[in-house]
Amino acid sequence: MTAFRFGLALGCGALALSIASAQAQEPIKIGVVSVLTGPAASLGQQVRDGFQLAVDKNGGKLGGVPVKITVIDDELKPDVAVERVRSFVESEKPAFVVGPVFSNILGAIAKPVLDSGAFLISPNAGPSTMAGKACNKNFFVTSYQNDQVHEVLGKYAQDQNYKRAYIIAPNYQAGKDSLAGFKRYFKGEIVDEVYAPLNAMDFSADLAKIASSKPDVVFAFLPGGLGVNFVKQWSQAGLQGKIPFLSAFTVDESTLPAQQDAAVGLYGGMTWAPNMDNPQTKDFVKAYEAAYKIVPGSYAQQSYDAAMLIDSAVKAAGGAGNPDKLREAIKKADFTSLRGKFKFNTNGYPIQDFYLVKVAKRADGKFQTEIAQKVFSDYADPHAKDCALK
Repeated sequence: MTAFRFGLALGCGALALSIASAQAQEPIKIGVVSVLTGPAASLGQQVRDGFQLAVDKNGGKLGGVPVKITVIDDELKPDVAVERVRSFVESEKPAFVVGPVFSNILGAIAKPVLDSGAFLISPNAGPSTMAGKACNKNFFVTSYQNDQVHEVLGKYAQDQNYKRAYIIAPNYQAGKDSLAGFKRYFKGEIVDEVYAPLNAMDFSADLAKIASSKPDVVFAFLPGGLGVNFVKQWSQAGLQGKIPFLSAFTVDESTLPAQQDAAVGLYGGMTWAPNMDNPQTKDFVKAYEAAYKIVPGSYAQQSYDAAMLIDSAVKAAGGAGNPDKLREAIKKADFTSLRGKFKFNTNGYPIQDFYLVKVAKRADGKFQTEIAQKVFSDYADPHAKDCALK
């Protein structure tokens, strides 16, 4: 009887260990929310593909644990996004939601995601509205606060002693943040401040105003298809080379395949460029181009960093089962960012360097942005002071 009980105990113990082992390897559920429909789809594809590349590099795991990724197309429609994301978090109960590209979509999905207890990691959208009083302990950004990239161009314009600026952006939260960021450092006259519809295609009226008002500089934040159309029409209107053109997310690796020579020599602002001189960037660019046949931009880079952030946090926390341990590990940001130096401020937004970048044509005929000069070092966003998190 004793031997039987001992054997039974051994059998039960082995079964318990087997169950525990299986549970330990339960996949971490992650939702990737990105725009994959319409003119902005090229941005969303880079977010999706940059994240997937990091997971593939890690053998389908993050932090040594298998992951189950569900990709959600937000269609750049807040009502569609919130319905799909709410359904996903309620049915799947994910540990992480990564995304989106646009700030109006982030504003729509933040509440259902954060209310569910999941961590929301934004690889692109960084609205001012969530950087200050509305900061959240489970919200982190691997890109920047929306104002900051635009501040790079505002400071550069001020340093160049430009006196009169024509500025244009889409009519949504990130557009408002962008022009506020430019004006934070540019102290000259604003000739006109234009908010274009998010689906704008024809900029002929704006270009006519620019030609007639003859500003010292034009600043544009026109991502995706907006930027493709504006830059092509800018060149067709004969303005290239006549008026200095500064932009953010208007000439980048998501738009350059369509803009091509029309964008060469134009300036932008960013925290990273494909020619950044560090080994992790060189490996990333080579792998991304091999996998997806295009030059990666900041959307892919920031999403790759988001995956590597999760990888480091899950590893440090011993899995994704303890939210408090996981949060502390995320806050430490103990991973090698493609941009080099990276740390989180108290509001979950990064403190990092920012650069002026310039569009160039590579020897192989492809187009990319390249670092021209550093504009800000270890730069924290201006809204963090209003966040009560420690």
